[in-house]
Amino acid sequence: MDFTYPPEVERFRKELRAWLADTLTDDVVAAGEQRGNAGSFDTLRAWNATIADAGWAAVSWPSAYGGRGASVLEQLVYAEETTRHRVPLPLNVIGINNIAPAIMQFGTDAQKHQLLPRMLRADDIWCQGMSEPEAGSDLASLRTRAVRDGDCFVVTGQKIWTSLGHRADWCQLYVRTDPDVPKHQGISCLIVDMSLPGIEAKPLVTLNGDSDFAEVFFHDVRVPVDALLGPVDQGWQVATTTLTHERAGAARLYAEMQLRLSDLVRDLADTAAAVDDITLARVGELALRIKYLEVLCQRSVSATLHGGDPSASAGLAKSVWGEIGQDLAALAFDVLGAQGADGRWADFRLTARALTIAGGTTQVTKNITAQRVLGLPRR
Repeated sequence: MDFTYPPEVERFRKELRAWLADTLTDDVVAAGEQRGNAGSFDTLRAWNATIADAGWAAVSWPSAYGGRGASVLEQLVYAEETTRHRVPLPLNVIGINNIAPAIMQFGTDAQKHQLLPRMLRADDIWCQGMSEPEAGSDLASLRTRAVRDGDCFVVTGQKIWTSLGHRADWCQLYVRTDPDVPKHQGISCLIVDMSLPGIEAKPLVTLNGDSDFAEVFFHDVRVPVDALLGPVDQGWQVATTTLTHERAGAARLYAEMQLRLSDLVRDLADTAAAVDDITLARVGELALRIKYLEVLCQRSVSATLHGGDPSASAGLAKSVWGEIGQDLAALAFDVLGAQGADGRWADFRLTARALTIAGGTTQVTKNITAQRVLGLPRR
């Protein structure tokens, strides 16, 4: 894992730092820290347009679509620097990192040219219709149906925990088009205009009062056949492509936790709360675990650089990141209380519960690690 950066990568880092120093403002950073607040939405949308127009919104994308065709090491540097400078994640973070790569690979020319530039600038807001009330982390168990009727698919069903579903203009929607085959088959992917008749999106308010998620209902929605992304009944292949695109995004995991721990140490130093030996030991343990997380993430990047399989390390890193985040939130809340540091640690204490759920539950990730890395049998 030798991450000696060549000169061109250091130039990339220097250029990014200079642009951020000139462009990133405190109000944008504040909006990113309160992204679940409806009042931050317009600020973040304007920022998304600014960063996209400068070519920094999706550096891993090919230049033909507004990216920079960044190398793996440049992607690593980008993740580190934007995290440490507290650059807000894009409103369309799921679209840019997950949906767009599938459109690039499986989409028609019309889909690529119509959808990708507007996604990058957040001119259109995107959501992803995967999770269902009885199929949260098990995509193959989805039951939302799409039945062919002439030049349309008629879609009926429900999705839940859909990020920005109530604000979205477009949805990458996974539906069952053949109920008579094994569950990993018979799934198709549709690019759905959220303004179509029969779509109902209701915001979901989470524990901390944010409303980033929605439940979305499809009542006999007629979706044109040309909205199909990839071959019919091959949505599982589209989903697999979607979920494995970003090659150095794992760097954001350890960089984020390093930043949170630094914030906690500063807040502990500024507070009158007693910091005893037990608290210091918990801080030290977290620092060590974050360092291990950094090594794990770098192993994933190293595997990519040397032709290996990065998925095992990346999946495990996600689980470790979630557990570290929850433990860090618990420590901050234990010592600083609900009002400490203007209440932001209380907010993180609530939102951290989602870290081991969103993006694939820890239980599912550990099963994958057991089977694909350790070679353990299915039970």
